[in-house]
Amino acid sequence: MKACISNPLVQAMLRILLMSLCLIANNSMAQAGDEPLSITVGSKNFNENYLLAEVISQLFEHAGYEVDRKFGMTGTLIIYEALRTKEVDVYVEYTGTLGQVILNYDGEPSLENLNAQLTGEGVEILPSFGFNNTYALAIKREYAEELGITTVSELVTQADIEMGFSIEFLNRADGWPGLVSAYGFSQQPTGMDHGLAYQAIDDGNIDVTDAYSTDGDIDRYDLQLLEDDLGFFPRYFGAPLINAELPVDARNIIDRLTGRIDDARMRDLNGRVMLDGKSFAEVAGEFLAEEGLVALSDNTSATATSMWSRLWHNTLIHVQLTLIALFLGCAVGLPLGVVIYRSRRLSRSMLYIAGLLQTVPSIALLALMIPLFGIGQTPAIIALFMYSLLPILRSTITALLTIDPVLKRVAEALGMTRTQQLVHVLLPLALPNVLTGVKTAAIISIGTATLAAFIGAGGLGEPIVTGLALNDTSLILQGAIPAAGLAILTELLFDVLERSLVKPHMLVGQLPT
Repeated sequence: MKACISNPLVQAMLRILLMSLCLIANNSMAQAGDEPLSITVGSKNFNENYLLAEVISQLFEHAGYEVDRKFGMTGTLIIYEALRTKEVDVYVEYTGTLGQVILNYDGEPSLENLNAQLTGEGVEILPSFGFNNTYALAIKREYAEELGITTVSELVTQADIEMGFSIEFLNRADGWPGLVSAYGFSQQPTGMDHGLAYQAIDDGNIDVTDAYSTDGDIDRYDLQLLEDDLGFFPRYFGAPLINAELPVDARNIIDRLTGRIDDARMRDLNGRVMLDGKSFAEVAGEFLAEEGLVALSDNTSATATSMWSRLWHNTLIHVQLTLIALFLGCAVGLPLGVVIYRSRRLSRSMLYIAGLLQTVPSIALLALMIPLFGIGQTPAIIALFMYSLLPILRSTITALLTIDPVLKRVAEALGMTRTQQLVHVLLPLALPNVLTGVKTAAIISIGTATLAAFIGAGGLGEPIVTGLALNDTSLILQGAIPAAGLAILTELLFDVLERSLVKPHMLVGQLPT
């Protein structure tokens, strides 16, 4: 036992475990006070949904609640599943989306119809905020005048026009597939992020994209919305979708927003973010103050946080996700590699399985985790663990297999048992290559963890996702630069760790002193 504990690799693993446990304990202590009055508010990954989620969050904070913001989740079905499994208590949905995408309702349902369909799902939709944010096709105003088109039907005849739509719109029944059936389009659009599509149309890379009728980007980029002359798009009234078990007090707080936002008001609020460059928190605070729901001074003092505090918070979460996943990868990959490296069949089988996991796209793997583990940090950590397993397992098996057979025979000639050979000869000789595999896994995890924000896990992906929604380069850099910095720091730390644990003559390119 002493020999095992004194082994440098085991000591390094214990240090990682201790750091991970400390982070988990700190996080648990921070959340312990959330129990009496706490609520989790979610949002999709486009600007209007961020803004409305922030309005709801600030209203709850003013009422004394602790709010856990899980903003920027990608895809309607992902955030709906999060609500259904009680990972989220409330988010803003649209009646057309709820009816067409989630419930597959034929026709345009009323609020009563929707709630009747939702019976048994543990979900309920509350009365609308008042505005109708319907889908529309947007084109540069100047280009529309040049072509002489004002309706969707006239767009169909423009065979050479370039279309770029959001990924969700391309796959929704009330999106591109339905438009093709209703209007007879023959063009082949490309898919892209909704926020980036506006920049693409402004740069001239595409001519037409899908838009929301209350988007602030419409005025920002001088776009014209083409008339839906066949009446294809249903109405999309923005409304709070809640956990059906939400307490009456919490429902009453949300109900204070009923009917307070019409189409023009929503477009104005979106414009304050997109045109005036204000943050979601600032615009939400202004709206609540204008409606007399919250005093502006109270609201701003309670919710304003500096860029540096957000950066520190996101970095801590990112490090926590990476450390826990890396420890799990080491805890499974290192012992497994030691146990199976002598068996060629087992080694190949395990490396093949780990390799298959590595080929699954990151966002797809995160989405697959949601039905099993919900949203948040747990599915993110499990996905990161799966990605870290291959480099750790491969480096361990390869390092042990490529040790000079002469050294193995010398150890046997000295009368060492297999355990003694492993602890005193094989592992020390394999250590440089093993550390390289662990380092690779750590850097992969740091990069992949930025995608965890799409399922509400937070981290440095959060400002990146928000920046994509707003087409805000500075926000994207707030996540991208620290993530790159963490990867560089990890590289340097592992170099130091290698020099402290590995004998000098075993380091690559360094002669014994």
